[in-house]
Amino acid sequence: MTATSPSAPAGQLLLPGQAAAPDGPVDLTLMWLMHRGFRRDLDAFARAAERTPVDDRATWQALHRRWELFATTLHHHHVGEDAGLWPLLLERVDAAGDTAGRATLEAMSAEHAGLDHQLAACSAGFLRLAAEPDERARRVLATQLATVRADLGRHLAHEERDAMRVLQDHLAPADWDRIGKDYFDSAYSPRGLLAVVAWALHDLPADALARLRGVDRMPVLLAVWRLFLRRGFARRERRAFRYA
Repeated sequence: MTATSPSAPAGQLLLPGQAAAPDGPVDLTLMWLMHRGFRRDLDAFARAAERTPVDDRATWQALHRRWELFATTLHHHHVGEDAGLWPLLLERVDAAGDTAGRATLEAMSAEHAGLDHQLAACSAGFLRLAAEPDERARRVLATQLATVRADLGRHLAHEERDAMRVLQDHLAPADWDRIGKDYFDSAYSPRGLLAVVAWALHDLPADALARLRGVDRMPVLLAVWRLFLRRGFARRERRAFRYA
């Protein structure tokens, strides 16, 4: 059963768990979908690490594969922001004399760097448990995932409340479209893009799915997802998170 999204200001999408949806000229629907997926995944991984029997090697292998999808998607998202979005915004805030905006953007990059080591440690934990039972490794991984979930949650909320307000103040839709094509879309092969579509749309509230019909290229991707991707992804989710 899907949740119902609360009302958002001036038509911006506001999904469950999201801290804010700043109003402005840029439609940030796809950004909010990514943030929702990151929160959803870390909730599920944290539960799975606590509950999955340490000797169920097949499930740990499925979890390891699923973590790789999450980690790769998050990596591409952060690289796109660090290489494309934040530098352009820094140019704009400096030109406008927006010192508070600069401080916010500098904090974004610092928070990304702080998460990298934690994510690498979790990757190593999943790899070890996929290879052999190790109760100590499972306990360490559960602790690490709880920390990452809290830290990434704070980062996403900070970005939603403050960095996206800076974006709405200084970017136009054409800027956003160009950054998306140059720094986010280009990170994926066609196959990789379909994997991310299935990941982002999984268990999405119905009103958010309806909104996507008005987003460029999404009607075609929605049709592909419904016909070819949705059931397989859901089946793999049940396998990986069977104890969560």
